[in-house]
Amino acid sequence: MALERLKKRDEAELDFMALGALVIRLDPGVTPFEYANSYDLHVSGGEFNVAANLSRAFGQRTGIATAMVDYPLGLRIEAEVRRMGVRPFYKRFAHDGVRGPNMAHVYSDRGQGLRAPQVFYNRSNEAAALLDEGSFDYDELFASGPRSRGRSSPSTSTTATSSGSQSLRRERTPRRRGSASSPPSSSTSMCWSAMRRTCRWAWGSRARIYTRRASSTHQRSGR
Repeated sequence: MALERLKKRDEAELDFMALGALVIRLDPGVTPFEYANSYDLHVSGGEFNVAANLSRAFGQRTGIATAMVDYPLGLRIEAEVRRMGVRPFYKRFAHDGVRGPNMAHVYSDRGQGLRAPQVFYNRSNEAAALLDEGSFDYDELFASGPRSRGRSSPSTSTTATSSGSQSLRRERTPRRRGSASSPPSSSTSMCWSAMRRTCRWAWGSRARIYTRRASSTHQRSGR
């Protein structure tokens, strides 16, 4: 579905809004999981990655509407969202200390030599799967922006544990307000069309800057 007309920058509070799950990624580096004793922790999510990089690399005003669990891992995720300059809109859930609900986990190493990387998920009782069309006040959320929006596809694992009708209702609500949807075959390409339109000015200005820098460097080096 085509995006609605982009608002002028001074008419909107945000340049881009994402709707999707936040994920904790645990990475043992090149060490196979069966031998690893330590892991690097990263905060990610297909939709959040777009918002975070638009904010940090291009100075865009971005936000994310998502589920958040009030427990220590949730606090770690919230800190990263703040660090990346993304404005959060959370639907909060309390953790029961045993079963959840939980923030999604993905385990991925980097592989080494002929050994391919390993990637697997734990999205059991995931908080984002509990979101429904009533989790956010979309009229209030989009009242004065953002200029463009992106959301997850109904086929992603975020909605995998929800009933089909609930998933469709949740997806139709932001779609009626002009949000972008990812192709069903690839959640990693989520929001690409929206990001491309939102960043058009940024790519152009940065490209001119990099071109000038490259030209200056070549002149100084005599190339």
